[in-house]
Amino acid sequence: MTPISRNSQGGAVLLVSLVMLLVLTVLAVSSMRGVTLESRITANRGHDMRTQNIADAALREAEFRFYGPGNLADKLEAKAANCLAANTLKTNGINSPCLLDVKTDHLLAFVDQPQLVDGDDLLTASNVWMPYRGTDPDADTEGDAHYNSILADVAGNAAVNAEYGGRGEGSGTYFYLNNGKTGDALYLQSTHANIYLGLNN
Repeated sequence: MTPISRNSQGGAVLLVSLVMLLVLTVLAVSSMRGVTLESRITANRGHDMRTQNIADAALREAEFRFYGPGNLADKLEAKAANCLAANTLKTNGINSPCLLDVKTDHLLAFVDQPQLVDGDDLLTASNVWMPYRGTDPDADTEGDAHYNSILADVAGNAAVNAEYGGRGEGSGTYFYLNNGKTGDALYLQSTHANIYLGLNN
């Protein structure tokens, strides 16, 4: 048996070490790709959640403006002044909603594709979208949030407003469709019903 010299073994050990280092480098690079992909997915999910929350907040403000007995006439008829930025939200509940008067033949398009609605679809000229600011009108939201509402008429509403002449006095149950949006990325809709006792009560 001939002894192997140390010089010939040193080259083999160096070669094996380099191969192992190359394998570890390839594994590290491939795992970094996975980490980068996961961080992108997480960031995208966080962005989607923020966008959803901002549009939802705009939708909730549209609904909140109908709460309380104040400004009942503004809650039953569209007024262009209520869709201006000067119409700020009040925490005491005496608010005026951005209620739009959409042409009857454009109502279905307004419900199905609110992003395509413009001033030509309205009977009463006004802004189509009210900017969302929350209870602090000076604060800016992270996203470009807006909202609007329409009075959803019910055909043959005798069962809803059972008392004769109730609609003319502003009494009965009224249904509303609310739209909220964040930029042009996300549109949300909700409906709600309010029961009013009338303008004279």
